[in-house]
Amino acid sequence: MTAFNILDDLPRILGELRGKIALVREDLNVPMADGRVSDDTRLRAAVPTLAALSDMGCITLILAHFGRPKGKFDAALSLASIAAPLAEVLGRSVTFMAEPSRDALAALPAGSIILAENSRFYAGEEANDPALARSWAAWGDFYVNDAFSAAHRAHVTTEGLAHILPAFAGRSMEAELRALDAALGSPKHPVAAVVGGAKVSSKIDVLVHLSSRVDHLIIGGGMANTFLAARGVNVGKSLCEHDLLATVETIFAAAEAANCTVHLPYDVMVSREFAPNPPSLRSCNVHEVAADEMILDVAPASVEMLGDVLKNCATLVWNGPMGAFETPPFDAATVTLAKTAAALTREGSLVSVAGGGDTVAALHHAGVAGDFSFVSTAGGAFLEWMEGRELPGVVALTRAKV
Repeated sequence: MTAFNILDDLPRILGELRGKIALVREDLNVPMADGRVSDDTRLRAAVPTLAALSDMGCITLILAHFGRPKGKFDAALSLASIAAPLAEVLGRSVTFMAEPSRDALAALPAGSIILAENSRFYAGEEANDPALARSWAAWGDFYVNDAFSAAHRAHVTTEGLAHILPAFAGRSMEAELRALDAALGSPKHPVAAVVGGAKVSSKIDVLVHLSSRVDHLIIGGGMANTFLAARGVNVGKSLCEHDLLATVETIFAAAEAANCTVHLPYDVMVSREFAPNPPSLRSCNVHEVAADEMILDVAPASVEMLGDVLKNCATLVWNGPMGAFETPPFDAATVTLAKTAAALTREGSLVSVAGGGDTVAALHHAGVAGDFSFVSTAGGAFLEWMEGRELPGVVALTRAKV
């Protein structure tokens, strides 16, 4: 029994599905280059739900946004250009319908898949306008939310429709929610969290929330410099938010009160310049950073120690790189620790869940994204989930449970 309705519940709740109209929220906000989709990850994520509904004989109307048109029509942001790439990935016909209607949809053959126009062309979408929600709900018989990446927004297509129509989680949404529950909702302990990135200021709420939920909090990236500075370490010219040292102390205190161990590097890779393979590159103890040097990655001895931490954990949640991974050789710590986590996952001793833009890129760079238990492509929604915040799109699904 889940906390939300899933596609497998459709026959039990709605009976005969052939010819019924499904309103399905997908995330088709894909990157484009020269008029072509440059990364079809989100299109492929939509396939399981769309194929399942089509196979059930449903008429599926896809609702999605594209870009930021701010409630006005913008030909450059029309979803018409996404119909063909989606059809290619799906292996089925996808018809674009700029102005859907109940009659037009009902006249289609069972199993048809239709793509509606950019939902954000309508000002009421982002305002979660009840009148617009009622108008769009009249098109269909039930609603499916398959876009976790937009679940932190209370819009008509992510939240409003769930209050009007029978609501279900799509395959991608279901997989995401199950993975997140396994990571922090009801995880197997000990739990480790790797939190990296440039600035503590962007992840204060994440760090505070995690300190009370995990057993090991591993700090990497530029934010580790601020944590080190709070411990009296002179970090030289490193990126460091010295104005947040008091905030970091509260995170240390919260972690200590929750019996959570905060792990910081004790040796680091430093250089006098931030450039690929700089001649001034060296490793040193954190207390030996020179005034004209900057910390750019975690050094091997500390990475080995962090790997040993993961070997004694049952669950891992990862958000953010350990160093400036886009610039070699400052990708070494991220790659090494990611490979350790992947190996532990493959052997079955670790449930590993990762998310966030830089994290996904880093795991692909390390060649291990496919080895983690689950890698979320959601950005803002994943971060808000790590902060412990309720996501409107998810809350609406749980309230719709029957």
